[in-house]
Amino acid sequence: MGELFQQASRLILQVNSILARIPDWTYASLMRVAVFFVFFLSARTKVDGFMTLKSSTFYLFENEYALPVIPSAWAAYMATYAEHVFSVLVLVGLATRLSALALLVMTAVIQIFVYPEAYVVHMTWAAMLLYLVSKGGGLFSVDEAVARTLGQDKQVW
Repeated sequence: MGELFQQASRLILQVNSILARIPDWTYASLMRVAVFFVFFLSARTKVDGFMTLKSSTFYLFENEYALPVIPSAWAAYMATYAEHVFSVLVLVGLATRLSALALLVMTAVIQIFVYPEAYVVHMTWAAMLLYLVSKGGGLFSVDEAVARTLGQDKQVW
């Protein structure tokens, strides 16, 4: 029994060692793509053509979403444009930290004011967005290319 335990322990250590070598840029890249799809596809449901907001979008923001403080029409435009712009910026990795932070704030607003019962989904989005805010877009991002061009060893924005 003792030898079996030692072999299993060695195998687990070997597997852990291999998995620990997965580079951070793989996480950042996958998260950027996932965040893009979540927010960009949501944004596309709110528009006709290129960027004309649907009447149903105004209805949703006036009746279902009903955010406090700002007028529903403003919220409709702001949220729709923000979902488009920030999701594309996150996808290409340009101003990743700032864009992810904007989408994180949007996620918090959705969680608090719109769909509080959807906390599991929103926590998933928040986890990905927090990683991107903290670590940046990763090796294959415009931010990284800019940082290298400027001779910096870390992405700034």
